[in-house]
Amino acid sequence: MKIAIIGSAFAGNKGAAAMLESSIQHLLAADPETRFILLSMYPGSDARLNTYPQMRVLDASPLRLGVLLNGAALLHRLLPPARRMIERIVPEIGALAHADVLLDEGGITFVDGRGKFLIYNVASILPAFFLRTPVVKVAQAMGPFTETLNRFAARVMLPRVAAIISRGGITHRHLIDAGLSNVHDGADLAFALEVGAADIARAHEHVEMSFFDGGDVVGFSPSAVLRKSAEARGRDYVGEVVAQIDYLTGELGRPVFLVAHSARARTAKTHNNDLPLCREIYARVAAPQRVLFVDEELSSQTLRYLISLCQVFVASRFHAMVSSLATGVPTLVIGWSHKYREVLDMFGQADLAVAHQDCTEARFRAMLADLLARREQITGELARALPAIQAKALEQIRVIEAIARR
Repeated sequence: MKIAIIGSAFAGNKGAAAMLESSIQHLLAADPETRFILLSMYPGSDARLNTYPQMRVLDASPLRLGVLLNGAALLHRLLPPARRMIERIVPEIGALAHADVLLDEGGITFVDGRGKFLIYNVASILPAFFLRTPVVKVAQAMGPFTETLNRFAARVMLPRVAAIISRGGITHRHLIDAGLSNVHDGADLAFALEVGAADIARAHEHVEMSFFDGGDVVGFSPSAVLRKSAEARGRDYVGEVVAQIDYLTGELGRPVFLVAHSARARTAKTHNNDLPLCREIYARVAAPQRVLFVDEELSSQTLRYLISLCQVFVASRFHAMVSSLATGVPTLVIGWSHKYREVLDMFGQADLAVAHQDCTEARFRAMLADLLARREQITGELARALPAIQAKALEQIRVIEAIARR
């Protein structure tokens, strides 16, 4: 099979990396001859981080994708005599034209209130439509579709997708209510991410592992996305997180593992990058000796291993939550979208999620106390639910295979 992938990356958001690497792992397990093209928003970084000989990284950075790749794909459709020349001049078009399927691995697409991302959501799959390459939207959050522009774009684009995998019950209802018949019930592919011995070894190379010896570490994953929305509402997001960590290390006497689950080590830009945020937080905490912050870009697998060593976890990054749930770590979620709750629903843990705008210091402490009091019970509930969720995540591999082999 020849598989093209867009919407995910090795660099930046390690949730996107987890989806990307899980899809590679399981598609290769199904067919070792599979070859991959990553149409990357960070082509330089992704080429450096790519360890798979079966994968080629090409340039689909936002401006190039929106203008050159979409324009070249349209010309490819309209001018058959020029197709070979276009494929030679724009290698991304050649790779996509000859792919058996395009996997759109955007974690959240076509959602009301995210208008500035809608152009990217459309531009990511439109070239495949022009080139008649079937598209599978790998498990992701979508909808609702009540805003005029988003509803219009969804009505035009989504029926043309070969298969849409919903990532939870709320998304599934949005898609069915929109009248779509190409929808499959699924779960995030990151739940099936495999962590190997090399990933664990890298953790031991980069992290002082004795920090976890007491078995009482609280993991904490803040989010630059939440920071932006909180500050737009006049709230001091960094100050709030610092106060929460100081409560953990001070009154509760707990060590804290501060996780940058989106990380781009070679830039100060904050898009898909929590490292600058975590540096600010770490610089202001009252007891930095009780906080472990790894100021590096670690892989999704290495981060998952480290998260698995925590006793409980506080997550504002979606895939940090996925990693904690996938490793059986009781998790308190401070989020901003239905995408968190629909996944927690699968585990029966929706009561452990709170929208950031509703998360006062008193509520944070109360929910954390409940999490700690019910830790053993929750651990058991996670263990019982996980196998079925992982199996559901892997069902989409068979959907991808079936479409690619048509």
